[in-house]
Amino acid sequence: MALSGNLVSKGSSQDRSDLVAFWSVPLLDGVHTVEFEHGGTTGKRVIRVDGKEILRRDWMFKLVGEEKFTLGKQGAKCELRVDPLPHFAFAYSLLVDGKPLEKFTEKQSQTTRSWAVLAQGKRYRVVFEKQTLNVWVNGHYVETENIFIDEGSEMSFEFENLKAAIRATSVDRKQGVVHQLFVDGNLIDEDEAYC
Repeated sequence: MALSGNLVSKGSSQDRSDLVAFWSVPLLDGVHTVEFEHGGTTGKRVIRVDGKEILRRDWMFKLVGEEKFTLGKQGAKCELRVDPLPHFAFAYSLLVDGKPLEKFTEKQSQTTRSWAVLAQGKRYRVVFEKQTLNVWVNGHYVETENIFIDEGSEMSFEFENLKAAIRATSVDRKQGVVHQLFVDGNLIDEDEAYC
């Protein structure tokens, strides 16, 4: 069996009898997990997003094909493909907005910056879209106030009584513009798992 997603061992805490692949998809409202169950003899197909079942088809005679669904608050168009391989095996792949997941994620990392913020006992995801200069907190658009500072520019905003700012500074030509998030004056490390 060949996969482009991640294989889950049968002894996993997420044990599902026909679970063959799962993927993590970074979107503006967070990282979503997509799980896929495929019954090789029955044709059963089950898709779960963030643990919630969104599609179930039992006793399908056609074992290969695709299933389409949307993901996240932005409604990203997804297509899960089941392709045949020799010796009665299957390859599973996920396309997001028409691109293979790997290409989609690569594009996301070029056009967005993301930070995971833990404050006041809660977890927040702050996402900055470089092309539109929009800021999202936990999938909700927030208004910003933009000002120029000595080293570049700063976008100030608030969420949950926290004062935040994204500073854009130019380090050098090779590195380009660097975006840093400060929450209540503290520098927050960029979320590498999202990029």
